[in-house]
Amino acid sequence: MSVTNTPQSSADPAPAAVFEAGCPSRTVLDHVTSKWGVLILVSLAQGPLRWSELRRRAEGISEKMLAQTLKTLEADGFIHREAQPVIPPRVDYSLTELGQGLVQQLMPLVVWISEHADDIVNG
Repeated sequence: MSVTNTPQSSADPAPAAVFEAGCPSRTVLDHVTSKWGVLILVSLAQGPLRWSELRRRAEGISEKMLAQTLKTLEADGFIHREAQPVIPPRVDYSLTELGQGLVQQLMPLVVWISEHADDIVNG
Protein backbone atom coordinates (compact mmCIF):
# COMPACT_ATOMS: atom_id res chain seq x y z
CA MET A 1 0.00 0.00 0.00
CA SER A 2 1.40 3.37 -0.90
CA VAL A 3 1.53 6.12 1.67
CA THR A 4 0.31 9.52 0.64
CA ASN A 5 0.77 12.96 2.09
CA THR A 6 -2.92 13.38 2.87
CA PRO A 7 -3.08 15.33 6.12
CA GLN A 8 -4.49 13.54 9.14
CA SER A 9 -5.83 15.44 12.10
CA SER A 10 -4.87 14.35 15.58
CA ALA A 11 -8.58 13.77 16.31
CA ASP A 12 -8.81 11.30 13.39
CA PRO A 13 -7.33 7.94 14.45
CA ALA A 14 -7.88 6.32 11.02
CA PRO A 15 -4.92 6.21 8.65
CA ALA A 16 -5.42 8.83 5.97
CA ALA A 17 -5.03 6.32 3.14
CA VAL A 18 -8.28 4.48 4.00
CA PHE A 19 -10.22 7.47 2.73
CA GLU A 20 -8.70 7.21 -0.75
CA ALA A 21 -10.79 5.43 -3.39
CA GLY A 22 -7.97 3.13 -4.51
CA CYS A 23 -6.78 2.06 -1.07
CA PRO A 24 -6.68 -1.75 -0.70
CA SER A 25 -8.04 -1.40 2.82
CA ARG A 26 -11.41 -0.55 1.26
CA THR A 27 -11.60 -4.05 -0.20
CA VAL A 28 -10.65 -5.65 3.10
CA LEU A 29 -13.15 -3.48 4.99
CA ASP A 30 -15.86 -4.55 2.55
CA HIS A 31 -15.09 -8.25 3.12
CA VAL A 32 -14.72 -8.04 6.88
CA THR A 33 -17.60 -5.71 7.68
CA SER A 34 -20.17 -7.39 5.49
CA LYS A 35 -23.07 -8.74 7.54
CA TRP A 36 -22.04 -12.33 6.99
CA GLY A 37 -18.29 -11.72 7.19
CA VAL A 38 -18.50 -10.40 10.73
CA LEU A 39 -20.83 -13.19 11.87
CA ILE A 40 -18.66 -15.94 10.41
CA LEU A 41 -15.46 -14.50 11.85
CA VAL A 42 -16.98 -14.06 15.30
CA SER A 43 -18.51 -17.56 15.13
CA LEU A 44 -15.04 -19.03 14.69
CA ALA A 45 -13.64 -17.18 17.71
CA GLN A 46 -14.26 -20.15 20.02
CA GLY A 47 -12.68 -22.71 17.70
CA PRO A 48 -13.10 -24.62 14.45
CA LEU A 49 -16.57 -25.23 13.05
CA ARG A 50 -17.95 -27.32 10.23
CA TRP A 51 -20.04 -25.95 7.36
CA SER A 52 -23.34 -27.01 8.90
CA GLU A 53 -22.38 -25.54 12.28
CA LEU A 54 -21.54 -22.19 10.66
CA ARG A 55 -24.82 -22.24 8.74
CA ARG A 56 -26.82 -22.86 11.93
CA ARG A 57 -24.85 -20.23 13.83
CA ALA A 58 -25.41 -17.47 11.25
CA GLU A 59 -29.18 -17.87 10.98
CA GLY A 60 -30.59 -16.79 7.65
CA ILE A 61 -27.45 -17.19 5.55
CA SER A 62 -27.99 -19.03 2.28
CA GLU A 63 -25.70 -21.84 1.17
CA LYS A 64 -24.51 -19.68 -1.72
CA MET A 65 -23.68 -16.72 0.54
CA LEU A 66 -21.95 -18.93 3.10
CA ALA A 67 -19.79 -20.51 0.39
CA GLN A 68 -18.97 -17.12 -1.12
CA THR A 69 -18.13 -15.52 2.24
CA LEU A 70 -15.97 -18.44 3.37
CA LYS A 71 -14.11 -18.39 0.06
CA THR A 72 -13.50 -14.63 0.33
CA LEU A 73 -12.32 -14.77 3.95
CA GLU A 74 -10.06 -17.72 3.13
CA ALA A 75 -8.55 -15.86 0.16
CA ASP A 76 -7.96 -12.85 2.42
CA GLY A 77 -6.07 -15.09 4.85
CA PHE A 78 -8.50 -14.77 7.77
CA ILE A 79 -9.78 -18.34 7.85
CA HIS A 80 -8.29 -21.75 7.17
CA ARG A 81 -10.22 -24.50 5.41
CA GLU A 82 -9.17 -28.04 6.24
CA ALA A 83 -10.71 -30.93 4.33
CA GLN A 84 -10.50 -34.17 6.31
CA PRO A 85 -9.77 -37.32 4.24
CA VAL A 86 -12.81 -39.21 5.53
CA ILE A 87 -16.08 -40.51 4.14
CA PRO A 88 -18.43 -38.72 4.24
CA PRO A 89 -16.31 -35.65 3.52
CA ARG A 90 -15.64 -33.34 6.45
CA VAL A 91 -14.39 -29.77 6.21
CA ASP A 92 -13.42 -27.70 9.23
CA TYR A 93 -13.03 -23.93 9.21
CA SER A 94 -10.87 -22.07 11.72
CA LEU A 95 -9.31 -18.67 12.19
CA THR A 96 -5.75 -18.10 11.05
CA GLU A 97 -3.41 -16.06 13.20
CA LEU A 98 -4.38 -13.02 11.12
CA GLY A 99 -8.06 -13.87 11.63
CA GLN A 100 -7.59 -14.20 15.39
CA GLY A 101 -6.04 -10.74 15.52
CA LEU A 102 -8.93 -9.35 13.51
CA VAL A 103 -11.55 -10.99 15.74
CA GLN A 104 -9.88 -9.48 18.82
CA GLN A 105 -10.59 -6.09 17.25
CA LEU A 106 -14.12 -6.99 16.08
CA MET A 107 -15.41 -8.41 19.37
CA PRO A 108 -15.63 -5.05 21.20
CA LEU A 109 -17.62 -3.67 18.26
CA VAL A 110 -19.95 -6.69 18.21
CA VAL A 111 -20.47 -6.45 21.99
CA TRP A 112 -21.16 -2.69 21.76
CA ILE A 113 -23.68 -3.22 18.96
CA SER A 114 -25.40 -6.01 20.87
CA GLU A 115 -25.70 -3.80 23.96
CA HIS A 116 -27.10 -0.81 22.05
CA ALA A 117 -29.03 -2.36 19.16
CA ASP A 118 -32.47 -2.17 20.79
CA ASP A 119 -32.10 1.51 21.61
CA ILE A 120 -30.79 2.32 18.14
CA VAL A 121 -33.37 0.32 16.18
CA ASN A 122 -36.33 1.21 18.40
CA GLY A 123 -35.19 4.81 18.84
